[in-house]
Amino acid sequence: MAGIVGTHLVAQVGFIVKDIEETKRKWAAFLGVDVPETQPCGDYAVTQTVFEGKPAPKANSLLAFFDVGPGLQLELIQPNEEPSTWRNFLNEHGEGMHHLAFQVKDSKACVASAEAAGLKLVQHGTYGDGNGEYNYLDAPELKCIVELLESYNNSGNN
Repeated sequence: MAGIVGTHLVAQVGFIVKDIEETKRKWAAFLGVDVPETQPCGDYAVTQTVFEGKPAPKANSLLAFFDVGPGLQLELIQPNEEPSTWRNFLNEHGEGMHHLAFQVKDSKACVASAEAAGLKLVQHGTYGDGNGEYNYLDAPELKCIVELLESYNNSGNN
């Protein structure tokens, strides 16, 4: 059974944090793994971030990724001050789980299917390295944001 977006396998759990350096050290110690690199979300020339239907060239964040199981990743996101789904979450809820992500094959069709089911696309763009795209959908009935990832090279990182 594939569900609304064609898969039921969670690929990523994303957390919004105020201090990515401190939080990634704590997660690394908890997991018993090396501290990952912090990386920028990417340059707008590549990411083409759209927030609430409008270009968001200044929306950005710092990212860190932990591989925590076969096909499962933990993502830490420290947003800048510009309006974005990340900044709104931090302002409204504080630090915590922001999204569950699913790796999909046809993100445009999956977004349309999710919207038909009542989810609302709030932010989307291209991975910072240009090798895929992400789509954040508000899913109040699911009590979280759903992210649909389409990796062109199957790297999984957004």
